[in-house]
Amino acid sequence: MSDQPFWAQEDHPKRPLRVENGIQIHSTRGTVARTWWSKRFLAVLESLGVGGRLHRGRSYARSGQIVSCEVDAGAVVALVQGTRPTPYKVRIGIPAWGKQEWSRAEQALADDAWYTATLLAGGMPTEIEELFAGLGLALFPTSQRDLAMDCTCPDGTVPCKHLAAVFYLLAERFDADPFEVLALRGRDRETLLANLRRRRGSTAAPEPVAEEAARPLGELLDAFYAAGELDLTRFTPAEPEPGALLDQVPELPIEVRGHKVRDLLRPAYRQLGE
Repeated sequence: MSDQPFWAQEDHPKRPLRVENGIQIHSTRGTVARTWWSKRFLAVLESLGVGGRLHRGRSYARSGQIVSCEVDAGAVVALVQGTRPTPYKVRIGIPAWGKQEWSRAEQALADDAWYTATLLAGGMPTEIEELFAGLGLALFPTSQRDLAMDCTCPDGTVPCKHLAAVFYLLAERFDADPFEVLALRGRDRETLLANLRRRRGSTAAPEPVAEEAARPLGELLDAFYAAGELDLTRFTPAEPEPGALLDQVPELPIEVRGHKVRDLLRPAYRQLGE
């Protein structure tokens, strides 16, 4: 009989149970994050004292021990298979922004065409953190109070390897879809882009297509290379002003009865022009 108390006796294997079709990160070695926003996410965790313990879950994330992972406004909920038959439930919480915060954020994004164009193209503007900071908003957690972590496993260390595995998965998912970063703060891709289009007024009905442009291309080929009417009046030189030539002649150093020679000759040039 074992000398250990019953609650300390291990009745499960030390290696995690394998998962059929588990979610695993694609990075098999080296760093996980590739984009600036994903690297920034891991850097924030490091600054909060979390990143140094993330390596505990790297093998879990790479071997596909994550059963499921859902990102929603303010929370990430996942199931991670450990050494026991029942997967552990992992929850990571980040405060979502309210309606007023998102209204200010969306208006600021819509006011700058570059931000809107980058987001519509599926990217994350590099200065978006500074833009939000100017509104008193933080895209990523700024302190331990902005980051809640919980796992149903018996490990007392936070983050445990199950939480750490989900952080790695999040970093890679952020690489593939930056809108998941914004979804954590309360705006999914469809809602955000629709609101940006509306604020920029791009949802207005398109102008009617001209009748000529609506004709089939085959009917326009005969006249495709034909020149239109040429307005030659556009190239007719303007009548020179009488005496303009005098203005090109250097001023003579002499005067006649106190008058400049150029001024005395100007009436004669005007008469010749008539």
